[in-house]
Amino acid sequence: MEESPAAERTDERPPSQTAYDRVSETTSRFINGVELAAAALFALLFGIGVIDLAIQIAETIPTGEITNPNVVIGFIETGLLLLIIIEVYETVVAYIEQSDTRRIVRLVIYTGVIAMVRKVIIYRTSEYATTQDALFAAISYAIVIFGLVALLYVERSVGGQLER
Repeated sequence: MEESPAAERTDERPPSQTAYDRVSETTSRFINGVELAAAALFALLFGIGVIDLAIQIAETIPTGEITNPNVVIGFIETGLLLLIIIEVYETVVAYIEQSDTRRIVRLVIYTGVIAMVRKVIIYRTSEYATTQDALFAAISYAIVIFGLVALLYVERSVGGQLER
């Protein structure tokens, strides 16, 4: 039986790798492994968080605490924290898949927006020593939110023009 040309073996060896190439390849594999581990960890945290939220809700139903606005705000806070975990997971996955930078930036902006909305929802002036501290925190939150919204607007405006 005659072998096809593709099945023939050649005695040619690939050019030898330099020390730099070997180190670069090894570190790239290490980073990829760490990224995969981080993605798995965030997925695990999300799963645990969902189960914990379900348990918290189930425990408040018999006691009637489910109607307490502060308890509901606590549930919303936990839910938004879970959304942040999802966004961070999506960002790690985008890095693993070596997605375009625009997608990664968009995911980071979304994560920031969700985090700041969470901060605003759980904001309580009573948690601050003085009203001036509370006002400073509120102004800081507003500046960060406006900055994130502006970044999102610019990213979408520039992104739309780049895709044309």
